[in-house]
Amino acid sequence: MFKVLVSDPISDMGIQMLYDAADVEVVKQSGLSEDELIAIIGEYDALLVRSQTKVTEKIMNAGTKLKVIGRAGVGVDNIDLEAATKRGIIVINAPDGNTIATCELTFAMMMATARMIPQAYKKTVGGEWDRKFIGVELRNKTLGILGMGRIGSEVAKRAKVFGMEVIGYDPFLTEDRAEKMGVKLGSVNEIAAKADFITVHTPLTPETRHLIAKPQFELMKPGIRIINCARGGIIDELALVEAIDQGIVAGAAFDVFEVEPPTKDHPFLSNPKVIVTPHLGASTIEAQENVAIDVSEEVLHILRNEPFKNAVNMPPVPADVLNKLQPYFSLGEKIGSVLGQIAQGAVSEIVVNYAGDLMDVDTSPLTRYIVKGIFQNQLESINIINAMHLAKSRGVNIVVQTSNASNSFTNLVTVTVKTKQEEKTLAGTLLAGFGERIVRIDQYPVDFAAEGNLLLISHNDKPGIIGRVGTLLGSNQVNIATMQVGRKVIGGSAIMVLTIDKTAPAEVLAELTKQDEIVNVRALTL
Repeated sequence: MFKVLVSDPISDMGIQMLYDAADVEVVKQSGLSEDELIAIIGEYDALLVRSQTKVTEKIMNAGTKLKVIGRAGVGVDNIDLEAATKRGIIVINAPDGNTIATCELTFAMMMATARMIPQAYKKTVGGEWDRKFIGVELRNKTLGILGMGRIGSEVAKRAKVFGMEVIGYDPFLTEDRAEKMGVKLGSVNEIAAKADFITVHTPLTPETRHLIAKPQFELMKPGIRIINCARGGIIDELALVEAIDQGIVAGAAFDVFEVEPPTKDHPFLSNPKVIVTPHLGASTIEAQENVAIDVSEEVLHILRNEPFKNAVNMPPVPADVLNKLQPYFSLGEKIGSVLGQIAQGAVSEIVVNYAGDLMDVDTSPLTRYIVKGIFQNQLESINIINAMHLAKSRGVNIVVQTSNASNSFTNLVTVTVKTKQEEKTLAGTLLAGFGERIVRIDQYPVDFAAEGNLLLISHNDKPGIIGRVGTLLGSNQVNIATMQVGRKVIGGSAIMVLTIDKTAPAEVLAELTKQDEIVNVRALTL
Protein backbone atom coordinates (compact mmCIF):
# COMPACT_ATOMS: atom_id res chain seq x y z
CA MET A 1 0.00 0.00 0.00
CA PHE A 2 1.43 3.37 -1.06
CA LYS A 3 0.82 6.46 1.08
CA VAL A 4 0.48 9.85 -0.62
CA LEU A 5 0.55 13.13 1.31
CA VAL A 6 -1.13 16.17 -0.26
CA SER A 7 0.30 19.15 1.65
CA ASP A 8 -1.22 22.02 -0.38
CA PRO A 9 -4.81 22.79 -1.45
CA ILE A 10 -5.30 20.69 -4.60
CA SER A 11 -8.59 19.93 -6.32
CA ASP A 12 -10.18 16.69 -5.01
CA MET A 13 -11.57 16.10 -8.49
CA GLY A 14 -8.05 16.41 -9.88
CA ILE A 15 -6.63 13.75 -7.58
CA GLN A 16 -9.69 11.47 -7.73
CA MET A 17 -7.69 8.74 -9.46
CA LEU A 18 -5.45 8.55 -6.39
CA TYR A 19 -8.50 8.15 -4.13
CA ASP A 20 -9.83 5.45 -6.47
CA ALA A 21 -6.58 3.47 -6.64
CA ALA A 22 -6.80 0.29 -4.56
CA ASP A 23 -3.08 0.41 -3.74
CA VAL A 24 -2.95 4.07 -2.61
CA GLU A 25 -3.92 5.81 0.62
CA VAL A 26 -4.28 9.60 0.31
CA VAL A 27 -3.89 12.00 3.25
CA LYS A 28 -4.61 15.74 2.81
CA GLN A 29 -2.99 18.00 5.37
CA SER A 30 -2.13 21.54 4.29
CA GLY A 31 -0.54 24.44 6.14
CA LEU A 32 2.23 22.34 7.69
CA SER A 33 5.43 24.01 8.86
CA GLU A 34 8.78 22.51 7.87
CA ASP A 35 9.16 20.89 11.30
CA GLU A 36 5.64 19.47 11.19
CA LEU A 37 6.24 18.04 7.73
CA ILE A 38 9.57 16.55 8.79
CA ALA A 39 7.83 14.81 11.69
CA ILE A 40 5.41 12.88 9.46
CA ILE A 41 6.98 12.64 5.98
CA GLY A 42 8.79 9.39 6.82
CA GLU A 43 5.50 7.50 6.49
CA TYR A 44 4.88 8.54 2.86
CA ASP A 45 5.91 7.24 -0.55
CA ALA A 46 4.81 10.38 -2.43
CA LEU A 47 4.28 14.08 -1.71
CA LEU A 48 1.97 16.31 -3.77
CA VAL A 49 2.38 20.09 -3.55
CA ARG A 50 1.57 23.30 -5.36
CA SER A 51 3.56 26.44 -4.54
CA GLN A 52 2.82 26.83 -0.83
CA THR A 53 4.93 23.96 0.55
CA LYS A 54 8.69 24.52 0.37
CA VAL A 55 10.19 21.06 -0.07
CA THR A 56 13.65 21.43 1.46
CA GLU A 57 16.59 19.07 1.76
CA LYS A 58 15.72 18.52 5.44
CA ILE A 59 12.25 17.35 4.51
CA MET A 60 13.60 14.99 1.86
CA ASN A 61 16.21 13.58 4.22
CA ALA A 62 13.39 12.79 6.64
CA GLY A 63 11.33 11.23 3.85
CA THR A 64 13.13 7.90 3.91
CA LYS A 65 10.37 6.22 1.87
CA LEU A 66 9.81 9.08 -0.61
CA LYS A 67 9.94 7.95 -4.22
CA VAL A 68 8.33 10.95 -5.93
CA ILE A 69 7.38 14.58 -5.35
CA GLY A 70 4.62 15.86 -7.60
CA ARG A 71 4.11 19.56 -8.33
CA ALA A 72 0.56 20.31 -9.52
CA GLY A 73 1.73 23.00 -11.91
CA VAL A 74 4.73 23.91 -14.02
CA GLY A 75 7.27 25.74 -11.85
CA VAL A 76 9.32 23.78 -9.31
CA ASP A 77 11.11 26.68 -7.62
CA ASN A 78 9.75 25.55 -4.25
CA ILE A 79 11.45 22.12 -4.52
CA ASP A 80 15.17 21.55 -3.92
CA LEU A 81 15.89 19.61 -7.12
CA GLU A 82 19.54 18.97 -6.31
CA ALA A 83 18.64 17.44 -2.97
CA ALA A 84 15.93 15.33 -4.61
CA THR A 85 18.37 14.01 -7.18
CA LYS A 86 20.92 13.14 -4.51
CA ARG A 87 18.23 11.24 -2.59
CA GLY A 88 17.02 9.47 -5.73
CA ILE A 89 13.58 11.13 -5.47
CA ILE A 90 11.88 11.80 -8.78
CA VAL A 91 10.32 15.26 -9.11
CA ILE A 92 7.52 15.62 -11.64
CA ASN A 93 5.39 18.53 -12.80
CA ALA A 94 2.41 19.06 -15.10
CA PRO A 95 3.55 21.18 -18.06
CA ASP A 96 0.51 20.49 -20.28
CA GLY A 97 -2.38 21.22 -17.93
CA ASN A 98 -2.54 24.99 -18.50
CA THR A 99 -2.20 24.92 -22.29
CA ILE A 100 -5.82 25.71 -23.17
CA ALA A 101 -6.23 28.18 -20.31
CA THR A 102 -3.25 30.25 -21.47
CA CYS A 103 -4.30 29.95 -25.11
CA GLU A 104 -7.79 31.24 -24.36
CA LEU A 105 -6.43 34.08 -22.21
CA THR A 106 -4.25 35.06 -25.17
CA PHE A 107 -7.32 35.32 -27.38
CA ALA A 108 -9.21 37.23 -24.71
CA MET A 109 -6.31 39.69 -24.54
CA MET A 110 -6.20 39.91 -28.33
CA MET A 111 -9.90 40.70 -28.54
CA ALA A 112 -9.69 43.13 -25.64
CA THR A 113 -6.88 45.14 -27.20
CA ALA A 114 -8.46 45.00 -30.67
CA ARG A 115 -11.71 46.51 -29.37
CA MET A 116 -10.33 48.42 -26.36
CA ILE A 117 -12.86 46.71 -24.10
CA PRO A 118 -11.32 47.54 -20.67
CA GLN A 119 -10.89 51.20 -21.63
CA ALA A 120 -14.50 51.45 -22.84
CA TYR A 121 -15.76 49.66 -19.73
CA LYS A 122 -13.89 52.04 -17.44
CA LYS A 123 -15.45 55.10 -19.09
CA THR A 124 -18.93 53.60 -19.17
CA VAL A 125 -19.05 52.67 -15.48
CA GLY A 126 -17.58 56.10 -14.75
CA GLY A 127 -20.65 57.72 -16.23
CA GLU A 128 -19.30 58.63 -19.68
CA TRP A 129 -21.12 57.47 -22.81
CA ASP A 130 -18.14 57.54 -25.17
CA ARG A 131 -18.67 55.74 -28.49
CA LYS A 132 -15.40 56.87 -30.04
CA PHE A 133 -13.64 53.58 -29.33
CA ILE A 134 -13.06 52.42 -32.89
CA GLY A 135 -11.35 49.05 -32.93
CA VAL A 136 -10.24 46.57 -35.58
CA GLU A 137 -11.43 43.13 -36.65
CA LEU A 138 -9.26 40.03 -36.44
CA ARG A 139 -10.53 38.70 -39.77
CA ASN A 140 -8.01 39.10 -42.61
CA LYS A 141 -5.32 40.29 -40.20
CA THR A 142 -1.87 38.71 -39.90
CA LEU A 143 -0.98 37.16 -36.57
CA GLY A 144 2.68 36.56 -35.77
CA ILE A 145 3.30 33.82 -33.19
CA LEU A 146 6.74 33.64 -31.62
CA GLY A 147 7.01 30.13 -30.18
CA MET A 148 5.04 27.29 -31.77
CA GLY A 149 5.03 24.82 -28.91
CA ARG A 150 1.91 23.53 -27.15
CA ILE A 151 0.32 26.93 -26.46
CA GLY A 152 1.46 28.65 -29.65
CA SER A 153 0.07 25.80 -31.75
CA GLU A 154 -3.31 26.03 -30.03
CA VAL A 155 -3.38 29.79 -30.62
CA ALA A 156 -2.62 29.19 -34.31
CA LYS A 157 -5.58 26.78 -34.63
CA ARG A 158 -8.00 29.32 -33.24
CA ALA A 159 -6.55 32.18 -35.26
CA LYS A 160 -7.21 30.24 -38.47
CA VAL A 161 -10.87 29.87 -37.46
CA PHE A 162 -11.04 33.64 -36.97
CA GLY A 163 -9.88 34.07 -40.57
CA MET A 164 -6.40 35.27 -39.68
CA GLU A 165 -3.23 34.59 -41.62
CA VAL A 166 -0.62 33.10 -39.26
CA ILE A 167 3.16 33.46 -39.46
CA GLY A 168 5.08 31.37 -36.95
CA TYR A 169 8.61 31.50 -35.61
CA ASP A 170 10.15 28.61 -33.70
CA PRO A 171 13.67 27.11 -33.98
CA PHE A 172 12.08 23.64 -34.02
CA LEU A 173 9.23 24.30 -36.44
CA THR A 174 9.92 22.46 -39.69
CA GLU A 175 8.37 23.42 -43.01
CA ASP A 176 6.40 20.17 -43.15
CA ARG A 177 4.84 20.66 -39.71
CA ALA A 178 4.12 24.33 -40.42
CA GLU A 179 2.39 23.43 -43.68
CA LYS A 180 0.17 20.88 -41.92
CA MET A 181 -0.84 23.56 -39.42
CA GLY A 182 -1.55 26.11 -42.13
CA VAL A 183 1.19 28.36 -40.80
CA LYS A 184 3.84 30.23 -42.75
CA LEU A 185 7.38 30.19 -41.42
CA GLY A 186 9.07 33.49 -40.69
CA SER A 187 11.94 35.00 -38.76
CA VAL A 188 11.40 37.34 -35.81
CA ASN A 189 12.16 40.35 -38.00
CA GLU A 190 9.88 39.13 -40.81
CA ILE A 191 7.04 38.75 -38.34
CA ALA A 192 7.75 42.21 -36.92
CA ALA A 193 7.52 43.71 -40.40
CA LYS A 194 4.37 41.87 -41.58
CA ALA A 195 2.15 41.23 -38.56
CA ASP A 196 -0.91 43.16 -37.41
CA PHE A 197 -0.86 41.29 -34.08
CA ILE A 198 2.06 39.57 -32.35
CA THR A 199 1.80 37.11 -29.48
CA VAL A 200 4.75 35.43 -27.77
CA HIS A 201 4.82 31.87 -26.41
CA THR A 202 8.49 31.09 -25.92
CA PRO A 203 10.27 30.29 -22.66
CA LEU A 204 12.41 33.04 -21.17
CA THR A 205 16.03 32.17 -21.87
CA PRO A 206 19.13 34.28 -22.60
CA GLU A 207 18.29 33.89 -26.30
CA THR A 208 14.65 35.01 -25.95
CA ARG A 209 15.14 37.86 -23.46
CA HIS A 210 14.06 41.03 -25.27
CA LEU A 211 13.36 38.97 -28.40
CA ILE A 212 11.20 41.92 -29.36
CA ALA A 213 13.07 45.14 -28.66
CA LYS A 214 13.73 48.50 -30.29
CA PRO A 215 15.16 47.07 -33.58
CA GLN A 216 11.98 45.01 -34.06
CA PHE A 217 9.64 47.88 -33.16
CA GLU A 218 11.37 49.99 -35.81
CA LEU A 219 10.37 47.38 -38.43
CA MET A 220 6.70 47.31 -37.46
CA LYS A 221 3.91 49.00 -39.35
CA PRO A 222 1.80 51.54 -37.44
CA GLY A 223 -1.24 50.06 -35.70
CA ILE A 224 0.28 46.77 -34.58
CA ARG A 225 -0.91 45.20 -31.32
CA ILE A 226 1.27 43.12 -28.96
CA ILE A 227 0.21 40.36 -26.54
CA ASN A 228 2.36 38.61 -23.91
CA CYS A 229 0.84 35.82 -21.80
CA ALA A 230 4.09 33.84 -21.65
CA ARG A 231 6.98 35.25 -19.61
CA GLY A 232 7.95 38.77 -18.65
CA GLY A 233 11.16 39.87 -20.34
CA ILE A 234 10.55 38.37 -23.78
CA ILE A 235 9.41 41.82 -24.88
CA ASP A 236 11.43 44.89 -23.90
CA GLU A 237 8.88 46.78 -21.80
CA LEU A 238 10.50 50.23 -22.05
CA ALA A 239 10.96 49.87 -25.82
CA LEU A 240 7.28 48.95 -26.11
CA VAL A 241 6.19 52.06 -24.22
CA GLU A 242 8.39 54.15 -26.52
CA ALA A 243 6.84 52.48 -29.59
CA ILE A 244 3.35 53.27 -28.25
CA ASP A 245 4.31 56.91 -27.72
CA GLN A 246 5.66 57.05 -31.29
CA GLY A 247 2.37 55.76 -32.71
CA ILE A 248 3.84 52.46 -33.90
CA VAL A 249 1.99 50.21 -31.45
CA ALA A 250 -1.75 50.82 -31.14
CA GLY A 251 -2.22 48.66 -28.09
CA ALA A 252 -0.71 45.97 -25.91
CA ALA A 253 -2.00 43.36 -23.47
CA PHE A 254 0.32 41.83 -20.86
CA ASP A 255 -0.39 39.11 -18.31
CA VAL A 256 3.27 38.97 -17.23
CA PHE A 257 5.98 41.43 -16.22
CA GLU A 258 9.76 41.37 -16.07
CA VAL A 259 9.48 41.88 -12.31
CA GLU A 260 6.36 40.57 -10.58
CA PRO A 261 4.46 42.14 -9.03
CA PRO A 262 5.31 45.36 -10.90
CA THR A 263 6.13 48.52 -8.99
CA LYS A 264 3.40 51.15 -8.67
CA ASP A 265 5.24 53.46 -11.06
CA HIS A 266 5.56 50.86 -13.82
CA PRO A 267 4.75 52.67 -17.10
CA PHE A 268 2.25 49.98 -18.17
CA LEU A 269 -0.03 50.78 -15.24
CA SER A 270 -0.64 54.37 -16.30
CA ASN A 271 -0.67 53.89 -20.07
CA PRO A 272 -4.22 53.93 -21.48
CA LYS A 273 -3.20 51.74 -24.42
CA VAL A 274 -1.88 48.88 -22.29
CA ILE A 275 -4.12 46.20 -20.75
CA VAL A 276 -2.63 44.34 -17.79
CA THR A 277 -3.63 41.32 -15.68
CA PRO A 278 -1.82 39.70 -12.71
CA HIS A 279 -0.36 36.53 -14.30
CA LEU A 280 -3.67 34.69 -14.75
CA GLY A 281 -2.57 32.32 -17.53
CA ALA A 282 -3.33 29.12 -15.62
CA SER A 283 -6.11 30.55 -13.44
CA THR A 284 -9.09 28.52 -14.57
CA ILE A 285 -10.98 25.80 -12.72
CA GLU A 286 -10.25 23.41 -15.55
CA ALA A 287 -6.51 24.17 -15.63
CA GLN A 288 -6.19 23.64 -11.90
CA GLU A 289 -7.98 20.30 -12.21
CA ASN A 290 -5.96 19.31 -15.27
CA VAL A 291 -2.59 19.86 -13.61
CA ALA A 292 -3.77 17.83 -10.62
CA ILE A 293 -4.97 15.04 -12.91
CA ASP A 294 -1.70 15.04 -14.86
CA VAL A 295 0.52 14.93 -11.79
CA SER A 296 -1.65 12.26 -10.12
CA GLU A 297 -1.35 10.03 -13.16
CA GLU A 298 2.43 10.44 -13.21
CA VAL A 299 2.69 9.70 -9.47
CA LEU A 300 0.77 6.46 -9.97
CA HIS A 301 3.10 5.45 -12.82
CA ILE A 302 6.19 6.03 -10.69
CA LEU A 303 4.84 4.28 -7.61
CA ARG A 304 3.92 1.28 -9.76
CA ASN A 305 7.27 1.31 -11.53
CA GLU A 306 5.64 2.15 -14.87
CA PRO A 307 6.98 4.48 -17.62
CA PHE A 308 6.61 8.21 -16.94
CA LYS A 309 7.52 11.36 -18.84
CA ASN A 310 7.28 14.62 -16.87
CA ALA A 311 10.21 14.26 -14.47
CA VAL A 312 12.31 17.37 -13.96
CA ASN A 313 15.32 15.70 -12.38
CA MET A 314 17.35 12.57 -12.91
CA PRO A 315 16.21 9.21 -11.58
CA PRO A 316 18.81 6.92 -9.99
CA VAL A 317 21.33 5.33 -12.38
CA PRO A 318 22.98 1.99 -11.46
CA ALA A 319 26.16 2.72 -9.52
CA ASP A 320 28.51 0.92 -11.92
CA VAL A 321 27.10 2.80 -14.91
CA LEU A 322 27.06 6.12 -13.07
CA ASN A 323 30.72 5.76 -12.06
CA LYS A 324 31.76 5.33 -15.69
CA LEU A 325 29.50 7.94 -17.21
CA GLN A 326 29.43 10.74 -14.66
CA PRO A 327 32.75 12.30 -15.78
CA TYR A 328 31.24 12.63 -19.28
CA PHE A 329 27.91 14.25 -18.37
CA SER A 330 29.28 17.80 -18.35
CA LEU A 331 31.27 17.22 -21.56
CA GLY A 332 28.23 15.83 -23.35
CA GLU A 333 26.01 18.73 -22.31
CA LYS A 334 28.63 21.26 -23.43
CA ILE A 335 29.06 19.57 -26.81
CA GLY A 336 25.29 19.74 -27.21
CA SER A 337 25.18 23.36 -26.08
CA VAL A 338 27.76 24.46 -28.64
CA LEU A 339 25.91 22.64 -31.43
CA GLY A 340 22.62 24.12 -30.31
CA GLN A 341 24.12 27.61 -30.54
CA ILE A 342 25.79 27.22 -33.94
CA ALA A 343 23.40 25.01 -35.95
CA GLN A 344 21.06 27.00 -38.18
CA GLY A 345 17.50 25.82 -38.77
CA ALA A 346 15.13 23.33 -37.16
CA VAL A 347 16.93 20.19 -36.01
CA SER A 348 15.75 17.05 -37.81
CA GLU A 349 18.32 14.49 -36.69
CA ILE A 350 20.98 14.01 -34.00
CA VAL A 351 23.68 11.38 -34.52
CA VAL A 352 25.83 10.47 -31.50
CA ASN A 353 28.90 8.27 -31.83
CA TYR A 354 30.68 6.83 -28.80
CA ALA A 355 34.18 5.45 -29.27
CA GLY A 356 36.90 3.98 -27.07
CA ASP A 357 36.13 3.37 -23.40
CA LEU A 358 32.46 4.24 -23.90
CA MET A 359 31.74 1.42 -26.33
CA ASP A 360 30.68 -1.17 -23.78
CA VAL A 361 28.67 1.08 -21.45
CA ASP A 362 24.94 1.85 -21.50
CA THR A 363 25.32 5.43 -22.67
CA SER A 364 21.60 6.34 -22.68
CA PRO A 365 21.96 8.66 -19.64
CA LEU A 366 24.82 10.47 -21.40
CA THR A 367 22.78 10.81 -24.59
CA ARG A 368 20.12 12.60 -22.58
CA TYR A 369 22.67 15.19 -21.45
CA ILE A 370 23.74 15.75 -25.05
CA VAL A 371 20.16 16.21 -26.27
CA LYS A 372 19.40 18.52 -23.32
CA GLY A 373 22.44 20.61 -24.21
CA ILE A 374 21.34 20.98 -27.83
CA PHE A 375 17.89 22.29 -26.93
CA GLN A 376 18.43 23.96 -23.55
CA ASN A 377 18.65 27.48 -24.97
CA GLN A 378 15.29 27.12 -26.71
CA LEU A 379 13.18 24.96 -24.38
CA GLU A 380 12.75 26.30 -20.88
CA SER A 381 11.37 23.05 -19.42
CA ILE A 382 13.81 20.57 -20.97
CA ASN A 383 15.81 18.37 -18.62
CA ILE A 384 17.72 15.10 -18.69
CA ILE A 385 14.56 13.12 -18.05
CA ASN A 386 12.27 14.58 -20.69
CA ALA A 387 14.93 15.54 -23.25
CA MET A 388 14.38 12.49 -25.45
CA HIS A 389 10.60 12.77 -25.24
CA LEU A 390 10.60 16.47 -26.14
CA ALA A 391 13.02 15.94 -29.03
CA LYS A 392 11.07 13.04 -30.50
CA SER A 393 7.74 14.83 -30.06
CA ARG A 394 9.18 17.52 -32.35
CA GLY A 395 10.06 14.97 -34.99
CA VAL A 396 13.80 14.83 -34.19
CA ASN A 397 15.37 11.47 -35.05
CA ILE A 398 18.08 10.40 -32.58
CA VAL A 399 20.68 7.87 -33.71
CA VAL A 400 23.27 6.40 -31.33
CA GLN A 401 26.31 4.55 -32.70
CA THR A 402 29.48 3.01 -31.30
CA SER A 403 32.86 2.75 -32.97
CA ASN A 404 36.26 1.21 -32.32
CA ALA A 405 38.04 4.13 -33.96
CA SER A 406 38.65 6.99 -31.54
CA ASN A 407 41.44 8.82 -33.44
CA SER A 408 44.12 8.02 -30.88
CA PHE A 409 41.93 9.19 -27.99
CA THR A 410 41.07 6.85 -25.14
CA ASN A 411 37.50 8.06 -25.46
CA LEU A 412 35.69 10.20 -27.99
CA VAL A 413 32.16 11.59 -28.15
CA THR A 414 31.16 12.81 -31.62
CA VAL A 415 27.81 14.50 -32.21
CA THR A 416 26.31 15.60 -35.52
CA VAL A 417 23.24 17.81 -35.72
CA LYS A 418 21.36 17.80 -39.02
CA THR A 419 18.94 20.49 -40.16
CA LYS A 420 17.47 21.18 -43.59
CA GLN A 421 20.07 23.89 -44.01
CA GLU A 422 23.26 22.20 -42.84
CA GLU A 423 25.11 19.61 -40.77
CA LYS A 424 27.31 20.58 -37.85
CA THR A 425 29.65 18.17 -36.04
CA LEU A 426 31.54 18.44 -32.77
CA ALA A 427 33.86 15.91 -31.11
CA GLY A 428 35.05 16.03 -27.53
CA THR A 429 37.09 13.96 -25.11
CA LEU A 430 38.37 13.82 -21.55
CA LEU A 431 42.15 14.18 -21.27
CA ALA A 432 43.94 13.26 -18.06
CA GLY A 433 45.24 16.44 -16.47
CA PHE A 434 43.43 18.67 -19.00
CA GLY A 435 39.75 17.85 -18.44
CA GLU A 436 37.04 18.45 -21.04
CA ARG A 437 38.37 19.28 -24.49
CA ILE A 438 36.71 19.95 -27.83
CA VAL A 439 38.95 18.36 -30.45
CA ARG A 440 37.01 18.80 -33.68
CA ILE A 441 34.53 21.23 -35.22
CA ASP A 442 33.20 19.93 -38.52
CA GLN A 443 36.29 18.98 -40.56
CA TYR A 444 38.66 21.17 -38.55
CA PRO A 445 40.93 19.73 -35.84
CA VAL A 446 41.06 21.96 -32.73
CA ASP A 447 41.89 21.62 -29.05
CA PHE A 448 40.26 23.94 -26.53
CA ALA A 449 38.61 23.78 -23.12
CA ALA A 450 34.82 23.52 -23.18
CA GLU A 451 34.15 26.42 -20.83
CA GLY A 452 33.53 30.15 -20.52
CA ASN A 453 32.86 32.73 -23.22
CA LEU A 454 33.92 31.69 -26.69
CA LEU A 455 34.08 33.27 -30.11
CA LEU A 456 33.84 30.95 -33.13
CA ILE A 457 35.05 32.73 -36.25
CA SER A 458 34.82 31.20 -39.73
CA HIS A 459 37.28 32.79 -42.13
CA ASN A 460 39.51 32.33 -45.14
CA ASP A 461 43.07 31.32 -44.30
CA LYS A 462 44.88 34.54 -45.26
CA PRO A 463 47.83 36.31 -43.57
CA GLY A 464 46.98 39.05 -41.09
CA ILE A 465 43.50 37.91 -40.01
CA ILE A 466 44.59 36.71 -36.57
CA GLY A 467 46.35 40.02 -35.96
CA ARG A 468 43.33 42.06 -37.01
CA VAL A 469 41.02 40.06 -34.75
CA GLY A 470 43.38 40.44 -31.78
CA THR A 471 43.81 44.16 -32.36
CA LEU A 472 40.07 44.81 -32.69
CA LEU A 473 39.23 42.88 -29.53
CA GLY A 474 42.08 44.47 -27.59
CA SER A 475 41.08 47.97 -28.58
CA ASN A 476 37.61 47.22 -27.17
CA GLN A 477 38.99 45.89 -23.86
CA VAL A 478 38.08 42.28 -24.66
CA ASN A 479 40.94 40.12 -23.38
CA ILE A 480 41.81 36.87 -25.20
CA ALA A 481 42.62 33.98 -22.87
CA THR A 482 43.29 31.31 -25.52
CA MET A 483 43.17 31.01 -29.29
CA GLN A 484 42.93 27.97 -31.55
CA VAL A 485 43.03 27.96 -35.34
CA GLY A 486 41.96 24.98 -37.41
CA ARG A 487 42.35 24.47 -41.15
CA LYS A 488 42.54 21.63 -43.65
CA VAL A 489 44.69 23.19 -46.38
CA ILE A 490 46.80 26.34 -46.61
CA GLY A 491 44.80 29.22 -48.02
CA GLY A 492 41.45 27.44 -47.72
CA SER A 493 38.61 27.82 -45.28
CA ALA A 494 39.50 27.87 -41.59
CA ILE A 495 38.06 28.48 -38.14
CA MET A 496 39.31 30.39 -35.16
CA VAL A 497 38.17 29.63 -31.60
CA LEU A 498 38.91 32.24 -28.94
CA THR A 499 38.28 32.03 -25.21
CA ILE A 500 37.65 35.55 -23.94
CA ASP A 501 37.42 36.92 -20.40
CA LYS A 502 34.03 38.58 -20.85
CA THR A 503 31.16 38.62 -23.29
CA ALA A 504 32.00 40.60 -26.40
CA PRO A 505 29.58 43.52 -27.02
CA ALA A 506 27.27 43.19 -30.02
CA GLU A 507 28.91 46.13 -31.77
CA VAL A 508 32.31 44.42 -31.51
CA LEU A 509 30.89 41.25 -33.06
CA ALA A 510 29.39 43.33 -35.86
CA GLU A 511 32.74 45.01 -36.48
CA LEU A 512 34.49 41.62 -36.60
CA THR A 513 32.00 40.40 -39.19
CA LYS A 514 32.86 43.35 -41.44
CA GLN A 515 36.54 42.40 -41.60
CA ASP A 516 37.86 41.15 -44.94
CA GLU A 517 38.07 37.36 -45.25
CA ILE A 518 35.88 36.77 -42.17
CA VAL A 519 32.76 34.78 -43.10
CA ASN A 520 30.90 34.43 -39.82
CA VAL A 521 31.27 35.24 -36.12
CA ARG A 522 29.38 33.41 -33.37
CA ALA A 523 29.49 34.21 -29.66
CA LEU A 524 29.05 31.12 -27.49
CA THR A 525 28.56 30.74 -23.76
CA LEU A 526 29.27 27.55 -21.81
